[in-house]
Amino acid sequence: MAPRAGVDAALAGSAPTRTALSLFSLSDRVALVTGGHRGIGLEMALALAEAGAVVYCLDLPPNPDADWLKVQSFANELPGTDNLKGEKKGRLEYISGDVTDQKAMWGVVESIVDREGRIDICMANAGILHGAECLEYPAEDFKRVLDINVSGVLFTAQAAGRQMERLGIRGSIILTASMSGTITNPGQHWVAYNTSKSAVLQMARSLACELAPKGIRVNSISPGYIFTKMTGDFLEKQPGLEEKWSAQNPTGRFGRPDELRGVTLYLASDASTFCTGSDIKVDGGQCAW
Repeated sequence: MAPRAGVDAALAGSAPTRTALSLFSLSDRVALVTGGHRGIGLEMALALAEAGAVVYCLDLPPNPDADWLKVQSFANELPGTDNLKGEKKGRLEYISGDVTDQKAMWGVVESIVDREGRIDICMANAGILHGAECLEYPAEDFKRVLDINVSGVLFTAQAAGRQMERLGIRGSIILTASMSGTITNPGQHWVAYNTSKSAVLQMARSLACELAPKGIRVNSISPGYIFTKMTGDFLEKQPGLEEKWSAQNPTGRFGRPDELRGVTLYLASDASTFCTGSDIKVDGGQCAW
């Protein structure tokens, strides 16, 4: 095997270059982020754009709101290079879609490829949280959680994977799971949500093994308690709950959405080319108890 970089290049007498940081460059790459209208999805999308990718944020609203447009404007005002390889900067685009509609999702990614010529990164992030007593859980509510959190994730991954295979792109598909796919949250009646996120973990492993021969990597990210606007609105109605949940992990606090940026860039970029079928927990150590 020929020397690639790092120590091998040094021992081979190659001219020194800064290669480690350049692995994270996403210049000239195209990404799809579902659930990208707000919260964790929008934070992930911005991180990809800052690294040079053209990022399509997909969500249900027919048009983005003022907050999303502010983030898009911020991305547009970034320096003209990604500061890694001196290449062109990325941008954010918005597209409306429903992840539970399989054929529509396939069409969405086809339209992105028609416009941009490629799809390199897919972040299947859209999901919902719903709770109810396990013995009384309404059938329709349970089915809705699984429809969005499981079927929607599969349809998104299919849509991107089909185009990656057709174009011969060695792409990266990233599924947003949760620490709740590994553990049970103390005191929470989240049987549907926990079940759905456990399914996402197994889906990522299964897709990774099946798609590896096609050069497509599949991994998952399992966030812990992350403080988003939606989380804040929920906690406001439950006095004392923020302190109670914070105490459930060794760091004693909630995570911030921006603390998912690093793992997002790692899995999306060439920094993780030998990483597939993996789940990376970003949970303040809660699963380590």
